[in-house]
Formats: sequence, C-alpha cells, structure tokens
Amino acid sequence: MTVVSKSIDIKTPVDNVFTYFARPEHVSDQIKNDTVGMTVVPMDIKEGMGVGTTFRVIGDFSGKRLEWDCETTEFIRNEKISAKQFDGPFKKWQITNEFKSLGANLTRVTMTVDYEMPFGPLGAILDKAKFAKSAEKGMETALYNVRGLLEGNGSIPVYITLDAYQKLLAEKKKMNDVPVSTVLTAILEKYNEVEATQN
Repeated sequence: MTVVSKSIDIKTPVDNVFTYFARPEHVSDQIKNDTVGMTVVPMDIKEGMGVGTTFRVIGDFSGKRLEWDCETTEFIRNEKISAKQFDGPFKKWQITNEFKSLGANLTRVTMTVDYEMPFGPLGAILDKAKFAKSAEKGMETALYNVRGLLEGNGSIPVYITLDAYQKLLAEKKKMNDVPVSTVLTAILEKYNEVEATQN
C-alpha cells in the first residue's frame, strides 16, 4: 500500500476552492506533464456532485494507460471530498481532498491518494516506485496549476459554481446535447436580446 500526499496554500476563500474541487474533472484537467496525464469523465452525478456520484478516471502513466471507476464516498462542504475505486485495476485506490481555511482569502488544500498496486501482469508492467513518483509529480503539478487558475494567474480560468454548472447542463440537454460553448453563446445572445429590448 502506498500513500502520496501533497498540500498547497491558495490565496482565495475556501468556498471557491472547494467548489472548484467538487468537480473532479476540473482538477484532473490540471494533471498534465511529460509523464502523467489524467482525464475524468462523470458517469452518474448526484445532487451537488455529492456522495454517490460516480466517475471514470483515465490515466496515462509514462505511456501505460489505466482506467478505473470511482464513487464519491464523503462530501463535507468546504472541508473534505473523498472518492474510491469500485471497479478497476488497483487492489485499492482512494483520493481525499481536504480544505482548511487559513483566513478570509487563504485556503490550504491537501490531496492524498492511498492505493495498492495490482499483482500479476499489470503489477509487473508498472514499476511501483516509478508509478509513485509519477503520481506525486502529477498531484504537485495539478495543485500548482489549480492555484494559478484560482488566484487569477492561470491561462484560461474554467471556474464555475456547481449551481451554474448544473443549470448549464440542463440547458445543454434541452438543446440536444450541443457543446457547452454553443450553449453559453446562445445564453449570451438571448441575454443581449433582452438587454436591447429593455433599453
């Protein structure tokens, strides 16, 4: 069993940080470097992305692709989000993100992954020490990238509240699942029309 943990302080209120992390694909989008790439695909979203939400993790670790399905097991607003694998190659895989307010505009985030590599052919293919180092580096990169985004230093912010995102998904569904950018453009065009008629 291996436990990898990384922390970072982000200069923004705990509610903003928690809301960003509540969408697992937001953070996975930031795990990109020369040896690790992660994608998270939501499968079944429960209210507020809370307990019972399921998602698929697709990871590329030094050219080795792994996929596993997870379920959110703990969701305490502004404090903690945990998820664990329920189907996949690991004997055990659990991620916990903990949030601690250090002031009005300062939040400490601690990301911890607790996993046990599989035995057999897959365990032999993946070098355990190399995998742990890749995981640690990927987590560190993700935390730095998230800090940049939430502090306004990142390239393109993708921050959106959970409530707004759920409303956006509802509109997307009404529009026959067109891309999100198409939905946002349509909403803004409608807003501009309403503004024009009121003035």
